[in-house]
Amino acid sequence: MMGDRLPLDLPKGKVEFVIVLVGVSHPGNLGAICRTMLNYGYADLRLVNPKCSVDDDETRARAKHAQRILDEVKVYTSLGEAVTDCRAVVGTSGKREVGDKTLFRHYVYPWDMVDREEKAGGRVALVFGEEGKGLSREDLSACDYFVTLPTWEGYPIANLSHAVNALIYEAHRSRVLAGQGSDPAMPDIVPLAQVLEPNVRQTLLQAIHQFATSMNGPEERLESIELTLKRTLLKGTPSNEETTRLIGAFVEATSALEFSNNDPHWMKEHRRRLR
Repeated sequence: MMGDRLPLDLPKGKVEFVIVLVGVSHPGNLGAICRTMLNYGYADLRLVNPKCSVDDDETRARAKHAQRILDEVKVYTSLGEAVTDCRAVVGTSGKREVGDKTLFRHYVYPWDMVDREEKAGGRVALVFGEEGKGLSREDLSACDYFVTLPTWEGYPIANLSHAVNALIYEAHRSRVLAGQGSDPAMPDIVPLAQVLEPNVRQTLLQAIHQFATSMNGPEERLESIELTLKRTLLKGTPSNEETTRLIGAFVEATSALEFSNNDPHWMKEHRRRLR
């Protein structure tokens, strides 16, 4: 059924990211965060002095099939207590500050954060502040450095659940790139690399040539058509499977042209083939 969870373990990666929410106050945000966490295979949620309940009806409703996170959530009275088992503590902020305060906040972008933490591995806390307020100066001081989203300068502050989604997506993206095909908990439905084998490429070029030369018109025009098809298609870096389908289409189109032109090749062979 749509939305149901399969009996699989959570994905594995070099880094174990935990989500820490300080002073979360909106039940809908809390529930949405649980859902997006489990969508990307994260389940360790820690709350510091929450202002809404994990048992709120809206929280439960927004969590959907991720209510297990609410059942297992850990609650603390201070940020320091919540991150004692973490190798690194990364704060989040969307505030654009200038002047002396820039010495207090050392920003990196999400992809930089994931890259540097994967080099070290271990458990890392991603810390988010209360809606509309962010992290206090005391909590900011407890963080090792800060990650910020590359949002539009005209409206830089993202909704809390959206910010969590953006960061854990980036973290999971890295896991997929490293583990797709070897970890059954990760999707393996889209090729990570487009591969076009040399022999398939040569067959495509041959099919394009036959198609172009089967058309009517001046030689210069036919050469132009052949070159345009070749460069347009190969510039798109098609895969072997995609290229094979294109070859079949060109061969069939060439056969149709030969038939309509009473070409001796078709009259003799009466079948599509690549010569």
